[in-house]
Amino acid sequence: MIARVESCLLQGIDAGPCEIEVDLDDRGLERQTIVGLPDAAVKESLERVRAALGNSGYPFPLGRCLINLAPADVRKEGPVYDLPIALGLLLAQGVLRGDADGLDPRRCVVVGELALDGRVRPVKGAIAMAAMARQRGMSAFICPKDNAGEAAVVGGVDVFGVRTVSEVMGLLSGEMDAEPEPAPDVEAMLRTARAPIDFAEVRGQEGVKRAIVVAAAGGHNLLMLGPAGTGKTMMAKALPGVLPPLTPDEAIEITRIYSAAGAMRPGESLITTRPVRTPHHTASPPAIVGGGIIPRAGEISLAHRGVLFLDELPEFGRGVLETLRQPMEDHVVTIARAHGSVRFPASFMLVAAMNPTPRGDVAPGEVGRREMEQYLSRLSGPLLDRIDIHVEAPAVPFKQLSDEPRGTGTAEMRERVAAARARMTARQGAGIPNARLSGKQLDELAPMGERAMSLLGQAISGLGLSARAYDKIRRLSRTIADLDGQDEIGEAHVAEAVQYRLLDRKV
Repeated sequence: MIARVESCLLQGIDAGPCEIEVDLDDRGLERQTIVGLPDAAVKESLERVRAALGNSGYPFPLGRCLINLAPADVRKEGPVYDLPIALGLLLAQGVLRGDADGLDPRRCVVVGELALDGRVRPVKGAIAMAAMARQRGMSAFICPKDNAGEAAVVGGVDVFGVRTVSEVMGLLSGEMDAEPEPAPDVEAMLRTARAPIDFAEVRGQEGVKRAIVVAAAGGHNLLMLGPAGTGKTMMAKALPGVLPPLTPDEAIEITRIYSAAGAMRPGESLITTRPVRTPHHTASPPAIVGGGIIPRAGEISLAHRGVLFLDELPEFGRGVLETLRQPMEDHVVTIARAHGSVRFPASFMLVAAMNPTPRGDVAPGEVGRREMEQYLSRLSGPLLDRIDIHVEAPAVPFKQLSDEPRGTGTAEMRERVAAARARMTARQGAGIPNARLSGKQLDELAPMGERAMSLLGQAISGLGLSARAYDKIRRLSRTIADLDGQDEIGEAHVAEAVQYRLLDRKV
């Protein structure tokens, strides 16, 4: 007898259909086989299923058992198929009938890992799988109870969270009454989200806070240069509180990435604040951009719609830093493999921090200057070109550390950013910050007075800036003018933008 159960396979952050076909023949010798390009974890499913069914009081079939995971030309990985395989075996044996009074198993998408005692453990990518079930018009999505909250965020499909194999059997047979998981109020969850750090906790550094306001308003990349202990890391972690709140679509998009990566915290159903990712400088290129035999999201994708913070920037490997150049321009990363390629979103703000020397400070005189130049030479010119703002974070004197009030706080900075973003939205549409404007759009949307253009020309010639840096300064000037409430870019706006090119030099 052949039984079929609908499940999912995960490719990147997207889910595709996977049909579990089970064929039993009790006339042959006992043998169980899984085909359809399974990995080691999928091949081990039969042993987990055997123990889970036996310990839950259900029979495991004798004789020959063939399980096919279709489509057969796409590699399958992970324990997500344990529960649908178990249901397929019970359907094939007649223990579970497809015409029972409960949910129709042919109209349900089923996922879940099984423990040996029959408990159903959480899996990765539940939100993408629920979206796939909705897209295919299925009547229900059955998943582990721990994944039900995030799956219900999708809406448009009934989500049933189960804890054991027995609960699934009761649900499908009609012996147990169950209500679908209620969809959470996404907008209410986003309204109550709060940033963990307030900029008022950072003493001094008003110049850096101004640069952060400019960066947040226009979506610009930022590099902070200064001695150790000046608050660079703290300000980077506080930056999401200044950025505009997440929209429901953005929150679901981020949650989808984290769910596929298995990075959701226990009990968390939705990512409600912009992420801040802080990889260590020993991280490898695949850890940063993504990779693996079956490609998985890296740190730049986990920072999507948020901040990628690279502390001690020159300590990162040259190869790691160079892999960032293409995603910083295209805002997506493509991982190519022999069997195909997967695209991951990577629209992030790069915020980096570095000390002037490996020691953390600068020695006086010519020796200190040479030491600083040697340390800075670890960063390539093309990478620095792609960072819009270079700002110095000086040591904070004792008086500023001890004085009250503490200085500009997150609420005030957020208001300035929101006002500038509103001007951008009215001018160029929602979701297009100034950092994304093309050269043609800049010609149209960033009119510049004669004196401002003359100052920009002097800066380009005097500093030996590239054509990319020229456009970066124009975008920065546009953002500064928006913060000032001005339609036309003035001389003062260009002057401030030029001073943020601290590390540019003639090559």
